Amino acid sequence: MSRTKIAAMLEGSDRRSIGRSDDVAQLVRREPRRFRELMRCLWNENPVVRVRAADAAEKVSAKNPPLLDRYNAKILGLLAEAQQIELRWHLALMVPRLRLTAPERQRAVAALQRYLDDRSSIVKTFALQGLADLARDDSVGVHGKLRLLLEQAVQSGTPAMKARARKLLKKYPA
Repeated sequence: MSRTKIAAMLEGSDRRSIGRSDDVAQLVRREPRRFRELMRCLWNENPVVRVRAADAAEKVSAKNPPLLDRYNAKILGLLAEAQQIELRWHLALMVPRLRLTAPERQRAVAALQRYLDDRSSIVKTFALQGLADLARDDSVGVHGKLRLLLEQAVQSGTPAMKARARKLLKKYPA
């Protein structure tokens, strides 16, 4: 399996299916040097490959965040320009794992705040989670805004947003 190109492993026809993204995540965990190949797939012309690459990269970076270190600019750029819903929700979870400078953190916060206006409930929910994760390091004043966003989500968000916001409010008491 390790000689197979990652993009080929991620191909398929159904964006709703993760296909072999778990296999790819497992492969990259075993062979971290292949993370670069996986990251290139986030810009693949095939939307199925992009989604599955984002899923695998999110899973790998959850266990090994330093793999993302060299991708700050690229991920922040993609965060700002991505239109594909499934890509957006994975990016919202990955961005807080980056080691960001204060200006980069501000860009990430601004992008995630724009995600709160997305048509997808999942994107909105993961944007809340991403903002909460960024608020752990409150170098750009996210914490105060976050509490207000979470309270608003509890009042008027989708059911998924309400549930996530209630959970996050317990971590960020007044």
